[in-house]
Amino acid sequence: MNSVIYPGSFDPITNGHLDLIERASKIFDKVYVATAMNDEKKPLFSTNERVELLKEVCAHLDNIEVINFDGLLVDIVSRLDVSAVLRGLRAVTDFEFELQMALMNRQLNKKCETIFMAPSPQYSFVSSTIIKEIARHDGDISKYAPAKVLSALNDKKKEGRL
Repeated sequence: MNSVIYPGSFDPITNGHLDLIERASKIFDKVYVATAMNDEKKPLFSTNERVELLKEVCAHLDNIEVINFDGLLVDIVSRLDVSAVLRGLRAVTDFEFELQMALMNRQLNKKCETIFMAPSPQYSFVSSTIIKEIARHDGDISKYAPAKVLSALNDKKKEGRL
């Protein structure tokens, strides 16, 4: 089976992420969308909340499986026996970081190939951090995040966590 893993924090998922997931689902037989648990980041949404949001917004895609993982990406690549890692590139700064990660992953696991995909132009500047900041100040993010995410961000704001 031709499969790929798309790892990320997805805190929260944006339309840019969803764009890459939908496009990857047309190329690969199976797409694992993997929510990473990253101790360095202070996520707004818990791992379980991020997994549930991803499952809801990807429900229309038959060949997507949402999972979470902790540890090294190369370990889950081996465990799932995927063909490649998918990474999105929005800007040159993304490329520098992602290239370093891709090269290190290949050093750790010779079978770990990375495929870079650029977002559609209307999402080339969208990030989870920007989405949260705009939502925090009551800005309109409806073009940049799925409706479920808008609702979840509003709930976080009501709780005083955003």
